[in-house]
Amino acid sequence: MAKILIIYYSRSGNTKKMASFIKSGVKMEENVEVSLKDVAQTQVKELLDYDGIIIGSPTYYGSMAAQIKRLLDESVCFHGRLEGKVGAAFSSAANIGGGNETTITDILKAMLIHGMIIRGNSQGDHYGPVSIGSPNQRVEKQCKTLGQRMAKLVKLVKAVK
Repeated sequence: MAKILIIYYSRSGNTKKMASFIKSGVKMEENVEVSLKDVAQTQVKELLDYDGIIIGSPTYYGSMAAQIKRLLDESVCFHGRLEGKVGAAFSSAANIGGGNETTITDILKAMLIHGMIIRGNSQGDHYGPVSIGSPNQRVEKQCKTLGQRMAKLVKLVKAVK
């Protein structure tokens, strides 16, 4: 069975809500196991146990939270061992020009350096779901769509390996 890990850091609760919506989207697909974890409860070695990894962070000064950055920095010891896993990212911010997309692309760059597979979205939030303040219905829909698309891609990639 395909396995997806959703990791998030959330101080206000907005990023955690988004992570829950993404989990709901993953659960729409059959034969995919999904785990939702706060980054503080995540050991870097756990990344090896999953076929797909989705990471969410609030936007701080146009980039990810230090807690997420620390996990990605620690993942260097597994360089090359995340190759072929599917990755995605999402973010929340206080302001419309707060740097959500730069936060997401920072996370995606780390995943690409690991050799992970990233899929964009031609509709809606191209790099990954973003929320300005508390997630609204649009954000909920984008998050569920990401979860479902990730589940489908993870199953496809796992079947080919």
